[in-house]
Amino acid sequence: MLNPSNRPPRPSLTGPIFLYALVDMFGLACVGIGASWFAAGKGAILADFPTSLVEAVACTAGGVAVMLWAVARILRELAKQAPAMQVKFDAYVGAQHPDKVRPDAERKDG
Repeated sequence: MLNPSNRPPRPSLTGPIFLYALVDMFGLACVGIGASWFAAGKGAILADFPTSLVEAVACTAGGVAVMLWAVARILRELAKQAPAMQVKFDAYVGAQHPDKVRPDAERKDG
């Protein structure tokens, strides 16, 4: 296994990120269900849905919209972790690659 001190820091999986990931998976399922109609001409994943072009387009477009919304929320949650991640990354670079440490004047955090 990798030694945690030898790998760059990663963002933390928080509750909101996990919930938005579940919503993203729901959107992906909607896209798959809607797109299956275009491939088979009938509901290939669910037997009775979608039954028409309108339902297939609505399901696919709705799934894409839900996925975009969820990904935007995930990125917003990850951006909240950016200042702490920068500090952790600077500490990692200082420990693993001392020749690559940025001077204090170049750092955003001061």
